Amino acid sequence: MQFTKLGRTGLEVSRLCLGCMTFGSPAWRPWVLDEAASRAMIRRALDLGITFFDTADMYSNGLSEEVTGRALRDFARREDVVIATKVRFGTSEGPNQTGLSRKHIRAAIDNSLRRLGTDYVDLYQIHRPDPLTPIEETLEALDEVVRSGKALYIGASTMRAYELAKMLHTADRMGLARFVSMQNHLNLVYREEEREMMPLCREEGVGLIPYSPLARGFLAGNRRQGRLGEQGDTARARTDQFADKYYFAENDFAIVDRVSEIARERGASNSQVALAWVLRQPGVAAPIVGTSRMEQLDEAISAMSLELNDAEVARLEEPYRPHAWRS
Repeated sequence: MQFTKLGRTGLEVSRLCLGCMTFGSPAWRPWVLDEAASRAMIRRALDLGITFFDTADMYSNGLSEEVTGRALRDFARREDVVIATKVRFGTSEGPNQTGLSRKHIRAAIDNSLRRLGTDYVDLYQIHRPDPLTPIEETLEALDEVVRSGKALYIGASTMRAYELAKMLHTADRMGLARFVSMQNHLNLVYREEEREMMPLCREEGVGLIPYSPLARGFLAGNRRQGRLGEQGDTARARTDQFADKYYFAENDFAIVDRVSEIARERGASNSQVALAWVLRQPGVAAPIVGTSRMEQLDEAISAMSLELNDAEVARLEEPYRPHAWRS
């Protein structure tokens, strides 16, 4: 396993982060693993050297945090792993149960720590911006979380570059903890973050931990054009409405064909090629990989040793056409 610093911090993270959205309960999403299968996946990830785990309070309505926390307590020492979770959407509806108000953040961090079974998280991230709460209130609340020792660092996810710039500036102006990471949307069929977000993060020393590096499985090459429910053979391909909205344009399939060509030439899988492309992007610390089968985890590890040359990268990138910004 390779390791790197997260942004300009001293925190070392494995170059792959295991996304824990697939752990919890299939009652939440049909492609989510139950606890027994989730524990086996987490244990295998630890055996392979992955030490960075990302979840969120909303995943499986909190059960992902519980499952992840129990597995990490059973299989690893707390000081050997980096645990990240997120706040914004919550686990229930009602006043003050969602958003980024001081009240919700205070309650959410305590609930996440209880579910994870730890007294601190390494990285506490806002899942999305909250336009209904002043950013000063949000940043002050996050600063309190850090000063209380409940989180070591704070990060952000999925926003426009101007929103991140505004929040970084406000934190600096007020002398508050600033975001050290950005969990952004990046893969070969969605590269809009290259325009502004990624240059901003590199300039500001914010580490990139992109999600959906395989476009929710689309780049694996097992999807087909058609109506939702008829686009693939897996539960996620048949039911993932987000993938249906984000991808599946005609030109997106041309990119998958290019990935398949290079995969055949290199004796690799589509997933390895697509992930290798993300790993080589400047500023990327650790792509977040979500796995539901052991072979997917092994493929992700192998992608770290697949070095694409400049000609291959140019071929992969050539078919891309601009997409609408997606949140």
